[in-house]
Amino acid sequence: MALNFQTTEQTDFDRHGEIRIVLIGKTGSGKTASGNTILNRSAFRSVVSPCSVTSVCEKAGGLVYGNRVAVIDTPGVYDTTLEEAELVRMMKECICLSAPGPHVFLVVIRLDRFTEVEQQTVELLQSVFGDKAADYSMVLFTHGELLKCTRIEDFFSQSQPLSHLIAKCNRRYHVFSNTVSNNTQVPELLAKIRQMLCDNGGTFYTSEMFREAERSVQEQAEEIMRANAEQKCREEEKLREKFKVERLQEELKRLDADYKRKSRALAERKSTFILLVVAAEVGVLMGFAVAAARGSLCTGIGAAVVGVSGAVLILAAVKALTEKCSVQ
Repeated sequence: MALNFQTTEQTDFDRHGEIRIVLIGKTGSGKTASGNTILNRSAFRSVVSPCSVTSVCEKAGGLVYGNRVAVIDTPGVYDTTLEEAELVRMMKECICLSAPGPHVFLVVIRLDRFTEVEQQTVELLQSVFGDKAADYSMVLFTHGELLKCTRIEDFFSQSQPLSHLIAKCNRRYHVFSNTVSNNTQVPELLAKIRQMLCDNGGTFYTSEMFREAERSVQEQAEEIMRANAEQKCREEEKLREKFKVERLQEELKRLDADYKRKSRALAERKSTFILLVVAAEVGVLMGFAVAAARGSLCTGIGAAVVGVSGAVLILAAVKALTEKCSVQ
């Protein structure tokens, strides 16, 4: 049966008659299996594996309840076997496969495995496809049978991060259960996607939006590089100033040591000169004393001889003391 959508304006779906869905999720979230559930056939290879079975973007389509549906499966996000740059490149390929553009990004998350990685999935989606991707995003929870009698809204209220994730997708979500006997969950999902189409004015995520997102990412990268370059210059200048201060301190220490050495040498020379003068004076006085004792005729000779003798003796004593200090 075909879904009966009510709308008063012609939409992209009316013109192309196809709903284009991009599946994004962590490895093991049930992303690929959900694609098979939507198409009601084994269009994608789905096995239990710790590594992503989908290594490239894959597209499959079919007639689902009277509606043409195209599903694009992407590699598991945060798969350890893929470099982030390679993963981003693969995710970008889904835009080409969903030309002229996807109607919805289905972020697939297991109800029992909501971790920080799942929280980052929407952030990764918006970092690659831009902020406008939020208008075309919906969360698809798998393993809904785990809720049992719990309402999904009550389940959200128990987790602030989960509520925040739903808010980032404008509170659009759906639940798939593996134990539902009648497949009403797929028609209900398509109805929600079509309602989102109407809310978006019948538009889809365009390649122009993607190019704008790429320009924004490039500008942010350039801004980060400029900021890093400025920070590097500031740190280099700080290092140069630090080395200048250290060199200045070393020069001041060297100058201080040189000044002290010269001051000690000058002080030693002055001390030697003073000792010479004192020795001479003492010698003269001793000479006069000898002259007084032996007669006036010996006054000059006694003063000179004793003065010189005193000076020589004191000089010898000073020299010996200096050598002893230098040895110690």
